[in-house]
Amino acid sequence: MADDLVKLKEQVYVDPRPAEAFDRYHARTREKEPGPAYEVVRGLTTLLAATFYRGRAYGTERVPASGPLVIAPNHFSNLDHFFMGMGIRRKIHFMAKSQMFVSPIDKVYANGGTFPVRRGAGDAAAFETVHAILDRGGALGMYCEGGRSRTGKLAERAKPGIGRIALESGATILPTAIHGSSHVRNVKRGQFPRITVLFGAPLRYERLGPGNVGRDDARIVANEIFDEIKALYAVVEAGGRDAARAWRPAA
Repeated sequence: MADDLVKLKEQVYVDPRPAEAFDRYHARTREKEPGPAYEVVRGLTTLLAATFYRGRAYGTERVPASGPLVIAPNHFSNLDHFFMGMGIRRKIHFMAKSQMFVSPIDKVYANGGTFPVRRGAGDAAAFETVHAILDRGGALGMYCEGGRSRTGKLAERAKPGIGRIALESGATILPTAIHGSSHVRNVKRGQFPRITVLFGAPLRYERLGPGNVGRDDARIVANEIFDEIKALYAVVEAGGRDAARAWRPAA
């Protein structure tokens, strides 16, 4: 239940630093795939997920092995980044709030393929970085809900950003459910929820190119993607891992 969750700290949405302060992180991500930090962190967090959280991923065979890809899960926890990468070999770039990019941890983020977004600022640089990743056939993790859900429940609707990316890029979109991570914050109480990840059926939209997608169209597509995520989440919520293991896309 949502009322048994440890409370999250209040969010800080405005980063007072100028956009230029983040140029070096975007430049690194646009030009290079994630470096050694990615594998080190993935190894450690996969071990953490498998042991403490008894994490399992299903439908990994539906993750395209190559080509531009956006993995789109629900978002409850800061560990969702790592649960998302559990069980797949592709290196995934992540977009993270700019407030996280402070020395010295910023070097780990940058080398690990993470780049900043200045929330509430209409951050054009972040979208340019997204397109650079996808144009070279890379993989990106992007949350339909934007920030973490603070209620322990899925949001009512998606933010339009992922719809915009889907239509501008034409990349494969992979709806994904991460079940159990709403209670990861309860580690403060000694509770380690069981994490189940279910990858859905890939979605593809006609590529319209940057600057050619209206907000209404972006919102429609974002909600279509989020509806798929909600359906996958409901499968695990109702039937657990047996249902996740058995789930297949409709013919």
